Amino acid sequence: MGNRTQAQRDAITVEIGYALVTGALLAVGLFVLCAAPVPVLDLEGGAARGVLTVAATAAGLGFLTRVARVLWRFGAGAAAGRPGGPGRTGPDA
Repeated sequence: MGNRTQAQRDAITVEIGYALVTGALLAVGLFVLCAAPVPVLDLEGGAARGVLTVAATAAGLGFLTRVARVLWRFGAGAAAGRPGGPGRTGPDA
């Protein structure tokens, strides 16, 4: 881990924030989508607990997958020297 410039550290911080925010939004969306049958079908007891467990599991996996994918792509771009890495910009399209 060599010395990093301030721009590189800022880029990493922004990318981590982006990954966490989009992961959280995805998790909320997945939970709401998967848990929707509970109030719609008026489920109670074990059925409701089962659906909510599946919803929470889907939300957690979605969050972890999104964060890992965003950070993996950022790291791969930076290591390859491609645009999208810290301190680099792409050509104008």
